[in-house]
Amino acid sequence: MSEITPSQTVGPFFAYGLSPKGRAQWDPNGSYSWKETVGDNLITPDAAGQKIRIEGRITDGDGVQISDAMIEIWQADSQGRYLHARGEAPRPNAKFTGFGRSATDKEGIFSFDTIKPGVVPGPNGKPQAPHIVFCIFSRGMLRQVYTRLYFSDEATNATDAILNLVPAGRRGTLIAHKEAGTEPPRYRFDIRVQGDNETVFFDI
Repeated sequence: MSEITPSQTVGPFFAYGLSPKGRAQWDPNGSYSWKETVGDNLITPDAAGQKIRIEGRITDGDGVQISDAMIEIWQADSQGRYLHARGEAPRPNAKFTGFGRSATDKEGIFSFDTIKPGVVPGPNGKPQAPHIVFCIFSRGMLRQVYTRLYFSDEATNATDAILNLVPAGRRGTLIAHKEAGTEPPRYRFDIRVQGDNETVFFDI
């Protein structure tokens, strides 16, 4: 009797070109010789607002860290404005793109330095709580997955239309918790791609 052969994925190869700063285990210096096109520090000289740091760990269904994942984020600025579309007037902080990329290290850790986003318009014009969109690429995944980070110290979470679509018992997987006594403020956001307490992902 024939059996189905196991599925396989090739790679990932994120460390080469997409996230050259890091994490290449075969590179003794831990980096490449060219500059990153997109990095994990989104803060630009013209960026206004509260500077924050986001840190977290990505784990698999067994709770083991994923050391070769790549995370991309997209967010509004502190005034709730995204990078302007073609034909719109440029913003005063035009160098702040709201887009960043981080690779995980051998412990599965990623981090971003950015500006805390403001409230943005949501469905039917209702405001959405400040949030950051996360896109996760990883081995064993044929397609990237999307989730959101919300901030534990934002009262507007209670009325956010998207967050309220998530069952109450699972909303906690989308909340980044502020760590006491850190400056700039540091938020912890761990991501689990499978298994118990799996992070909520959105169908986009």
